[in-house]
Amino acid sequence: MSLLENHSSFDLVHFKKAAALGIIRGASSNSIQGLLTACVLGGLKFVEITLNSKGALTLIELASNEFSADICIGAGTVVSLLDATQAVNAGAKFIVSPTLNIEVASFCNEKNIAYFPGALSPTEIEKAWNSGAAMVKVFPASQMGSDYFKTLLGPFDKILLMAVGGINSSNAAEYLEAGASALAIGGSVFTAARIKNQEFDVIQKELSEFVSLINFHWNESFYVS
Repeated sequence: MSLLENHSSFDLVHFKKAAALGIIRGASSNSIQGLLTACVLGGLKFVEITLNSKGALTLIELASNEFSADICIGAGTVVSLLDATQAVNAGAKFIVSPTLNIEVASFCNEKNIAYFPGALSPTEIEKAWNSGAAMVKVFPASQMGSDYFKTLLGPFDKILLMAVGGINSSNAAEYLEAGASALAIGGSVFTAARIKNQEFDVIQKELSEFVSLINFHWNESFYVS
């Protein structure tokens, strides 16, 4: 395995340290390079491209080929085994789903690919974790609030939870302090209007603020502990 291939692969230790995932939905071949450049300059190391974006597999392949030195590219909105297979063949290094799909979980376990299934209730979260998840995607997080994570981690203190849905720089610290292991940011930064108008500088600025906030939190936590 070359150095480039190693850098582009998913590493859970590195993901836990970065604790930030970008979700790009609705990109096009005309905007994907600008968006990913904004991610690189903004400090994001992990980005998912959702499969319900037009031409998503082509975008994943392009991203994996051209940005793998700086970003680990995954596929989101994976709802079937076919989705997962095609995404991995296109170059996706991790898989994210809105809910737990047992076939997708089995495929990821067999191929040693990180899987982030979505869940909300305690029963769903426990089932998703036991499927072999790298982390459980708690979605939609904003509908439950940050205190929900603190409550969940009472009985589920070994489960790694990623907050997804409604996360932004103004509330990120709340979820980290409540025990979320990672945060995902999507529509609040990668808006349809910004993508259409190619406002990549605005996206980069807000991503930089988000990443800096997460880094500051972990540094503070380290020194406090």
